[in-house]
Amino acid sequence: MANSTTDFDGTNSKGTDGKGVTPITPSYARTPLYEMHLALGAKMVPFAGYEMPVQYGLGVMGEHLHTREKAGLFDVSHMGQAQLFPENADSDVAPVFEALVPGGIISLKEGGIRYTQLTNEAGGILDDLMVTRFGNTLWLVVNAACKNDDFAHIAQSLAGKARLSVENRALLALQGPQAEDVLKQHLPAAADLAFMQACHADYQGENVIISRCGYTGEDGFEISLPNDMAARFAAHLLENDAVEPIGLGARDSLRLEAGLCLYGHDIDTNTTPVEADLMWSVPRRRRESLDFPGAHKVSQQLSQKPARLRVGIRPEGRAPAREGTEIHDMDNNPIGRITSGGFAPTLQAPIAMGYVNADHAAAGTQIQLIIRGKPMMAHITSMPFVEHNYLRTKS
Repeated sequence: MANSTTDFDGTNSKGTDGKGVTPITPSYARTPLYEMHLALGAKMVPFAGYEMPVQYGLGVMGEHLHTREKAGLFDVSHMGQAQLFPENADSDVAPVFEALVPGGIISLKEGGIRYTQLTNEAGGILDDLMVTRFGNTLWLVVNAACKNDDFAHIAQSLAGKARLSVENRALLALQGPQAEDVLKQHLPAAADLAFMQACHADYQGENVIISRCGYTGEDGFEISLPNDMAARFAAHLLENDAVEPIGLGARDSLRLEAGLCLYGHDIDTNTTPVEADLMWSVPRRRRESLDFPGAHKVSQQLSQKPARLRVGIRPEGRAPAREGTEIHDMDNNPIGRITSGGFAPTLQAPIAMGYVNADHAAAGTQIQLIIRGKPMMAHITSMPFVEHNYLRTKS
């Protein structure tokens, strides 16, 4: 559980040095599942201000493949969760929040989930997030490293128009082809949801939020629940032979295979939704209305073509190309950099994504990756690298 004495900058004070001076030592927050992670033999690492499990006994490769084949349980309680209420109880908060993002928020139906981005006036991405409609309120889930800034930005931007309630709750993700079969034994309402739908449900007298979405490319769910019941609920899920605990290592390799962006690496304030190939998340209505931060920059890039684009990359051979690797064209001219890269367990081959000059972004384009001063052949490819297995409709 998060340390209540942790300061905003991620440090805390513990005792004095005997001279009346209080030393400042680094401190990391802990999720409600911290003790469970230790009991399961997790290797813990610092991540976004938290102590998080990077892997368990199966190892990254085993956890990755298990999630693709059965069901993996992830602790994502470090993510930020908040509810946005209209200032006037009789009004709808969706139009108010839509002014901060390029996504279509007012068109969300009850229980509908939308992926979108918080953008600045230059079109840069402050963060990407998931937005869910419940009545005239919105449920927001943002990235851990950005949550304090995100919530401050939203609260300040919408002051007098909406009220933001930051929620201190646990968040679990159950991902994989057997996720529904496992989860519906505890939360039957999960079986009624299709991809990007959510609902409230009761679990042992407590309200939980079930969202059919995830960060792996597989079918799956995220479950928001009170902190004090998170470990108990996780233990019940792990009693099923199909479920294994999964760490950050496999979470990253799964999302990379799915072609999904990692904030601070593949997208940031220096990239726009156009450059990041995220315009699928911006409906035509918003492209025409130009009523979100950075809209004119986005419109300009759509009409004139951006200077660079995010692309998928398939290196030749077995050696992975990591973040920061320079990308050259076949005449040895620098044309971009890798932003995420690694070995894909499903494909048994290296994969990467990054940004290249737009005139080199077509699938099939041959490129060179400069690794330790030596060129390695590769080519641009479409994404995702592994087909998504989302449940689009319910019969």
